[in-house]
Amino acid sequence: MSLSDRSRRGALAALLTATLSLAACGFTPAYAPNGAANSLQNAVLTFEPDTRQEYLLVQRLEERLGRPVSPTYALDVALTIESTGTAQSGGATRSQITGKATFALKRIGTKVILTEGRVETFTGYSTTGSTVSERAARSAAEERLMVILADQIVDRLILAAPDLP
Repeated sequence: MSLSDRSRRGALAALLTATLSLAACGFTPAYAPNGAANSLQNAVLTFEPDTRQEYLLVQRLEERLGRPVSPTYALDVALTIESTGTAQSGGATRSQITGKATFALKRIGTKVILTEGRVETFTGYSTTGSTVSERAARSAAEERLMVILADQIVDRLILAAPDLP
């Protein structure tokens, strides 16, 4: 089923209006050459990971922010992970992993905190399979959790980027 000419024109007009509205309000993509977060790209030195979870978090942070070439900022993160089982039909068949990350961004060479915050999220996995499948499910859940936490941290940094010196 194809759209009529009238529907197509209406859709194009709506798209054009939305585009012009964004341009009129001064919208620019965060990582554009003059974008607010451009100063963070390849400029944030992350902390040295000690655990698998920290490694996964740093890996995702570097995917989003780039690996530091000549770092301007240092990012410190304190990570807390908790696991709980949830009961269903008399026994625990799912587990939930909660992650909390407190972060602080500083200019390298100073102790002045430019921005800081705390992010929190959770994910779950099934515990009904074998020991091997349960370990694999937990590992995948931890990886998802670190990706979500890292994305939340980067989002907060992007929001703070226009105010960074």
